[in-house]
Amino acid sequence: MTKLRLAIVGAGPAGIYAADILLKAERKFDVSIDLFEQLPAPYGLVRYGVAPDHPRIKGIITALREVLDRGDIRIFGNVRFGEDITLDDLKHHYNAVIFATGAIRDTDLDIPGIDAIGSYGAADFVSWFDGHPDVPREWPLEAASVAVIGNGNVALDISRMLAKHAEDLLPTEIPENVYEILKDSPVTDVHVFGRRGPAQVKFTPLELRELGELRDVDMVVYDEDFDYDEASKAAIASNKQVMVIDRVLQAWRKRDSVNNTGGTASRRLHLHFYAKPLEVVKDEEGRVAAFRYERTRPDGEGGVEGTGEIREVPIQAIYRAVGYFGSPLAGVPFDKRHGVIPNHEGQVLRKDSNERVPGVYATGWIKRGPVGLIGHTKSDAMETVRHLINDQGSWWQPVDSSEEGIPELLASRGVQWTDLAGWHRLDEHEVALGAPHERARIKVVPRDEMVSISRGE
Repeated sequence: MTKLRLAIVGAGPAGIYAADILLKAERKFDVSIDLFEQLPAPYGLVRYGVAPDHPRIKGIITALREVLDRGDIRIFGNVRFGEDITLDDLKHHYNAVIFATGAIRDTDLDIPGIDAIGSYGAADFVSWFDGHPDVPREWPLEAASVAVIGNGNVALDISRMLAKHAEDLLPTEIPENVYEILKDSPVTDVHVFGRRGPAQVKFTPLELRELGELRDVDMVVYDEDFDYDEASKAAIASNKQVMVIDRVLQAWRKRDSVNNTGGTASRRLHLHFYAKPLEVVKDEEGRVAAFRYERTRPDGEGGVEGTGEIREVPIQAIYRAVGYFGSPLAGVPFDKRHGVIPNHEGQVLRKDSNERVPGVYATGWIKRGPVGLIGHTKSDAMETVRHLINDQGSWWQPVDSSEEGIPELLASRGVQWTDLAGWHRLDEHEVALGAPHERARIKVVPRDEMVSISRGE
């Protein structure tokens, strides 16, 4: 029987789902899968890209854990593709590779002043408060008034983390250094700006509702944003998700805090719609001083147009949450404009000729861009795996397909990789750290400490 030796680069949901789907698929060959992850721990953005107060979303980890704990997928953590292992190495040891490396850096917001001191990317902030091992332990939370640019779930995540009182995060798996810094934050006002109206937002009702449940935080919305055009009314009438979002916002309009009047909380979270970013205003020292935007209005077709009215809100820090962007991989075609690996339904294409690259596949956000939820990731992986199975005749022919080949290669290069047993050790260690404090876990943040615990050293 034909044997398929498959490498998957990236141990987030996209990579793990692809492995699971392939192992469960009807096929006429045996499969052996090795999963490579640059971090010492698996689960990707579910561990390092979701706010720690999201236990329902974090529940996805339970399903991913079940897949890995079956024991039919090997994990090599703390292995950097392009450094510790290359595409040529994978060709030497496998029949094919699926890249599932996601999109982890911020999309640029090209407006004057965005380089000011106090201007940050959402992805960097999320990595910090999630305890990513490759970002600094410190974060400068010095602003009383903060702007967040974007109307997606990430924008709401970081707005909630900025506005929420740190002690309310203690039951979660928030790292200790993050709690200590959030505890001393002087923030009083978080302003969230979106270019379009309330009926065109990209966040989900669950995310929005959670904002309204924050202790000692007033939700501030503005009556001028709710003069809906016919396209917005139609969206509310025809789409259940949009209808629920509108219902939540309308309920907030009835609170005393509407239009910034009468609120009694120590912190306020403002939602500004119809705001097109124009400029980050700097002070004499190059620091963020204000956010300047143009007021927009509905264009009658579900979009917006400028009104020419310019407004300015004083702030001392600004976060851009306008999307994530993929990173290039050594030896793999890359579309710099869209931040993805060029592909046809997961079959990687050469950048200039659109010819297929034999044996190379993509799935998840590096395949289709940073859109869609976990459900999309599963269907995405199914599409890629279907092509992989059907492409049997164009797989690579490895020189060394033995199970021992990769551990021997990594050992010869001095790579301190971690495996599934090592992840269990780290997982149990973090849970044990949190137990005396009645916390879900306390994450170990330094990479060398994660590796040392995982390897039992």
